[in-house]
Amino acid sequence: MSTSDAPTPPVLLYGRAGCHLCDDARAVVEAVCAEAGVAWAEVDVDAPDADPALREQYGEYVPVVTVGGVQQGFWRVDARRLARAVARISAARTDLG
Repeated sequence: MSTSDAPTPPVLLYGRAGCHLCDDARAVVEAVCAEAGVAWAEVDVDAPDADPALREQYGEYVPVVTVGGVQQGFWRVDARRLARAVARISAARTDLG
């Protein structure tokens, strides 16, 4: 993930290279977010520039998905649960706007 001034997308997938469960989770996150029109990003917990706290927090559980900073799942990502969480955060953002 970049350290630019760009806002953090509401959906984050924490994973690592070579992780087959991460590949499966990425497909679920891509599909759910595309359908909802919500941005998402992936964070490699093992990247050289990654925050060591992320590796400590998520390393044993990748893939981990958060929506609005709240963990929604790990290891196996449930598309229906993720879609509900994305819909809640989308509705909240709409209400604020």
